[in-house]
Amino acid sequence: MVDSVLLEFMIIGILGIGSQWLSWRFRLPAIVVMSIAGLLAGPIFGLINPEQDFGDLYRPIISVAVAIILFEGSLSLDFKEVRGLGRPVFRIVTFGALISWLLGSFAAHYVAGLSWAVAYVIGAIFIVTGPTVILPLLRQSKLKPRPAKILKWEGVIVDPFGALLAVFAFETILFFTSEQPDGTAFLLFFLASIFAILLGLIFGKGTGWMFEAGYIPEFLKSPAVFAAVIACFTISDEIRHETGLLAVTAMGITLANMGISSIKDMRHFKENISILLISTIFIMLTASLTRDTLLDILNFQIIGYVLLMLFIVRPLSIFVSTIGTDLTLKEKVLVGWIAPRGIVALTVAGYFASVLWEEGFEDARIVTSLTFALVFFTVCAHGFSIGWLARKLDLSSEGQPGVLIVGSNKFSVNLAKLFEELRVPTIITDSSWERLATARRADVNFHHGEILSEQTEYHLDMTPYDYLISATEYDSYNALVCTTFIPAFGRKDVFRLGIQSETGDNVKEMVYTIGGRVLFAKNVALEDLIQKIEGGYVFRKTTITEQYNYDDYIKDRDDQAILLFIVKASKKIEFFIEDITARAEQGDTVVSLTPPSKEFGKIQSKLKQQRNETNR
Repeated sequence: MVDSVLLEFMIIGILGIGSQWLSWRFRLPAIVVMSIAGLLAGPIFGLINPEQDFGDLYRPIISVAVAIILFEGSLSLDFKEVRGLGRPVFRIVTFGALISWLLGSFAAHYVAGLSWAVAYVIGAIFIVTGPTVILPLLRQSKLKPRPAKILKWEGVIVDPFGALLAVFAFETILFFTSEQPDGTAFLLFFLASIFAILLGLIFGKGTGWMFEAGYIPEFLKSPAVFAAVIACFTISDEIRHETGLLAVTAMGITLANMGISSIKDMRHFKENISILLISTIFIMLTASLTRDTLLDILNFQIIGYVLLMLFIVRPLSIFVSTIGTDLTLKEKVLVGWIAPRGIVALTVAGYFASVLWEEGFEDARIVTSLTFALVFFTVCAHGFSIGWLARKLDLSSEGQPGVLIVGSNKFSVNLAKLFEELRVPTIITDSSWERLATARRADVNFHHGEILSEQTEYHLDMTPYDYLISATEYDSYNALVCTTFIPAFGRKDVFRLGIQSETGDNVKEMVYTIGGRVLFAKNVALEDLIQKIEGGYVFRKTTITEQYNYDDYIKDRDDQAILLFIVKASKKIEFFIEDITARAEQGDTVVSLTPPSKEFGKIQSKLKQQRNETNR
């Protein structure tokens, strides 16, 4: 056991972020890796026990972290995003949650062997899925927009409602088991819930107004938001336990729909904080479990309950609640299967396990084991199956990495046609319908609209595209586009063409952190590439083999040819960029822009060889 609390914090951080890195490196579900890491460090090897070592600070740390995570998730719930999906989302978070509550309670009583009182509370808690587990799965699986949006909205909205339902269920139990029933508790519960929503609205509107009016400087905006979130959560939670989650959700949704640019600018920072919190909190929760809790999971009643929740309760609640909506059968199957439980389920269940035990319900002792069993089995089952099932149902955009090209011109359109020949998903976007005429004539996939517009994310599905190339005639605009989309695509996969030698802006002294990576060779700008296309240059594809390796290709290529990119055998695309040398291996395809004479000579040589073989 580690003696230093500071050292324990270090171990938790390393395990959490290390688990995230391993899941990214080997394409594993992050929640599964974190669960295993926490179990190994906690109950299995006894290295750390956060709940014991942190003492009274343990639960406040968990509660504040969950509040921030839930706020960050709700901050992405813009009502514009759910256009066309409002009905199924509403049905799932209302009727679906109610059905799940009732069926889960019946399963907990008849299968897990819990008393009706405890089963009633547990059924309410287990309607939650939550952003702590849903959002990492969505990042990993690359679902198509419709099912992804439904799962995200359900996860964020149902989380606070699940906690509130548990409180309502608990108050109901106390009312019916009390010798002198008093309905005052119910009235206070509903009043506290209404107060939480109003408090969230006030904090959201107040924060947004202060941002827009300029009362908070830019460098204080992120700290001010986090301070406001903690204040909103704490005030509401102190008045009535578990209503704080509802308050921060209301605050986040309010800010998300005010159209404040500052909030959008901070979103990626908050996402990073959320990832850090999810990583550390999940390690803390799993490491705090006991060996007895893990042994209880092997109970056949608990296993039976988990299987029932996975294969009966969740699918049935989704199929019944979405009757009459426009969801397809495939979408219902996917949404009906994916329902991993996470941090909120563990924290709320841990709280009510102790409260129910104090009220004399002895079967509450297995609540923690039951909860962790459901959490672990659902994150494993859904984490490993979501990608496979989405591909089988044709609801996944995963496959050949695609390319999003900004700017329609002769070079970009011909490049897009080449990508389509290579079966690489490609789209050209431009705000000018006139410039898009080139793409329309070439029958290339295109989108008419300003890529930097807020509306773009609602009209253009960017899920299939892993790379972005900004290829307009304006250097400063290319830099702005790249800088804007670096957080979404990643710095190494955002590119722009070189500085225009004549018509472009004078941005050669631009800070290296601004804009994407410069494509192709030095001093090769868009105007040069367009001139080469007009001069008859052609795209040439060369496959590297064991007999004809990359060194042979470099030796044979024309000195005027421009190396563009390599399509790897793994289907990934590796672009040639300034100062970094790409190298093709056996099975890769090298694409270059080659002078017509070179290509014409090769064609003539092949034709001559074919004639000679025919004459023989």
